[in-house]
Amino acid sequence: RPSFSITNEFILKFNQTKNSTEHKKLLEVARKNILKCKRKLGLKTLGCGRHVYLPAAWTEVMYLAQCKGEIQDEALNMLYASLDHACFDYDHLPALFFVAESVLHRLCCDASLKTYLYSVEIKLTKIGYLVFLRLFIFFLHGYLENFKQHLLRLQPYLLALYFCNESYQKYPNIFSNVQFILKTSEVICKREMPSESIFGPVKIYENTDSYTVGYQVSHLLWHCVSAWSCVQNNSPQLNNVLKHLLFHKTELLTNCWLDSGLALLILGEAAKLNMACLKVLMDIVRDFLSTVMSVQNQNKSCKVDDFSWAWNIVYLYTTILAEICLFAATSDLRKTAFVGFCKCKSSQKNILLMEKSEKQPELCETSILGLLEYFSSTISDNCDQVIWTGYYGLVYNLVKMWELQRDEEQDGFTNITWQTLQKIKDNEKDARIQNATHIAQAELNDPTDPFSRYSTKVLSNVQEEVFAKYIAWRIASALSKLFFYSTDVRIPSLKKSSIKRDQMKHLTTKSEPMKKRVLRFTVR
Repeated sequence: RPSFSITNEFILKFNQTKNSTEHKKLLEVARKNILKCKRKLGLKTLGCGRHVYLPAAWTEVMYLAQCKGEIQDEALNMLYASLDHACFDYDHLPALFFVAESVLHRLCCDASLKTYLYSVEIKLTKIGYLVFLRLFIFFLHGYLENFKQHLLRLQPYLLALYFCNESYQKYPNIFSNVQFILKTSEVICKREMPSESIFGPVKIYENTDSYTVGYQVSHLLWHCVSAWSCVQNNSPQLNNVLKHLLFHKTELLTNCWLDSGLALLILGEAAKLNMACLKVLMDIVRDFLSTVMSVQNQNKSCKVDDFSWAWNIVYLYTTILAEICLFAATSDLRKTAFVGFCKCKSSQKNILLMEKSEKQPELCETSILGLLEYFSSTISDNCDQVIWTGYYGLVYNLVKMWELQRDEEQDGFTNITWQTLQKIKDNEKDARIQNATHIAQAELNDPTDPFSRYSTKVLSNVQEEVFAKYIAWRIASALSKLFFYSTDVRIPSLKKSSIKRDQMKHLTTKSEPMKKRVLRFTVR
């Protein structure tokens, strides 16, 4: 081994040494490994290049993340950024399972023993979300059938995570990631190991014509991928696809919400480039939220559907809105996601100033300001989980948005965000919502008051891991190739030492014009 390789002995010595001179030497060795991993990860080239080898880099970074302090934070930030923008490649699967097992081990055997929440815990759940999101896409392609032993190794940790996930209920930003990990594992393990799975029966969609290998996807997901493909190719069929998508909007109410979450993620990616897609996205969520709240408000003696999972969809939608406000291609798209389509009233002035009432107000817009008005007017100690979770998600993402968009080119957008946050501070006394601001600020590593005009800017290396910028684009691209590239999906054999380039073309091919469109982050 080279003198700067990471070993178990090095990790123990790094974490336990009390000699300052020796610690400086060990820190220098760890920093050399950080630089080496950055090159292998290809952080500046979206994971592309001859020098990039992601499986080895992910493994090494996961080892480095066991060194406490700044090395741990930087390693986790690097891993999150890489998992966000890396392409889908069959050769990544063993390393992905290693990262998944390592994250679950640390969450169940380390984090769950703490009596308080700490920042590394937030990063681990975000990384776990991206890992299991990638595993689910590989599952849809039928690539996990030869990885049953890897899935079997995860099950003890998944069972432990299931029993300790209640401790995260006060923190929807973490709880949603944990719920996604468990739901994804439930579907994957039940399909791949029906006799060995620790999970109960899984409800799968019926009466659908869209098939992948061993799994039936919803019409809603299929049409969202189709809409994204139309936007990327400037297809004139986009309007027809969106009409069919609206026809299947009720599938968002299906109890198996995994496909629904993916559908919104992909449609949100299309909404960053197209106003019609943004309108359909907001209309679908408005109808979904109105239906859920009307059902929840019915008499408990009536037999109604259980929408206890609906908060997952609402929280995911608040994150998608924040990403559109930051990364959409045009200022009109960003403004619409924040303010909404209705220009007949100045909702900016009245937001959060109305008196709270037991009567649910009418939901007109599912923009950020529209949802703030809707949720803030009825939040209480005993309100439905959808209400306070949606409100929490909006405030949590607003704090991060305000920190990241402080740019001279976006002064107007920055001001309205700050004004909205200031009104929340002045009017909202709910401890759960106040907690959202503290957690968002801790995640940004900035202890100053998030509502102060003179708060210092977030460090540039922190910005890279606040939001997932590329994963939705990667997923949409992979699923579009799966659904539309060929009717005969070829599954590579694990016995082959290497996968032919043409065999993996539908997963690894990258389009240069597509990448340029996604990277338009500024007002210009």
